[in-house]
Amino acid sequence: MNAGPGHSSSGGGKHRRRRGRRAQRHSGGGGTHRVRQEHQGIFTAPMDHSYRANLNGGGDNNGNKGLRRPGFAAAYPLAEPEPLPAPPVDAASRVFAFVEDLFFLTKIQDTGRKMNVKVEFVRTEKDLAERLKNNGEEKPSLIIFDLNNANAKPLTLIPKLKSKLKKGTSIIGFLSHVQGDLKQKAHEVGCDMVLPRSAFSQNLPQLLRRHGASEDSSAAESR
Repeated sequence: MNAGPGHSSSGGGKHRRRRGRRAQRHSGGGGTHRVRQEHQGIFTAPMDHSYRANLNGGGDNNGNKGLRRPGFAAAYPLAEPEPLPAPPVDAASRVFAFVEDLFFLTKIQDTGRKMNVKVEFVRTEKDLAERLKNNGEEKPSLIIFDLNNANAKPLTLIPKLKSKLKKGTSIIGFLSHVQGDLKQKAHEVGCDMVLPRSAFSQNLPQLLRRHGASEDSSAAESR
């Protein structure tokens, strides 16, 4: 007998369809379970664990180890340096900061205490000039600028200070990482180093220790 439309010529179509459903139901892929999940708005797929390697310093497919996505903390944060010997009470300040932002002001104060580095905060050019008179002939080793501190007028004041203090004083500014134009202008007027806020915070202990040491201490450590 010839097979009619829609029927298999072997006559086993029904059994084959049943076996197909049964195989799908009991297969390792979990077909019925997956279909039900998709109808419920849930999709499951094998988890790609490569992101764990990137976050934990395991490397990428190109053999680069320890790479991290932008915005993640470093795998190995910088070790905090040893504090300097406590300075005399009447020691002249070697570090000044034009910083009014409460978060960074507090951070610089706390880090200065840990490093035994005296940091004086100033607001204007006149304020700095008066403080420097108390230092006698000793010039500051470091001046820190919050480049968003409008009261200090950093782009106007920095070239004046560079002209007056010469190479003996380093000027470091910090700003938001998206302020590319301001960073370029700060370099143009004489800022020795311009750092994003995050990098400034991370490197602050090293910066204060390096510039806060007296000339005698620096000479002793270099021996």
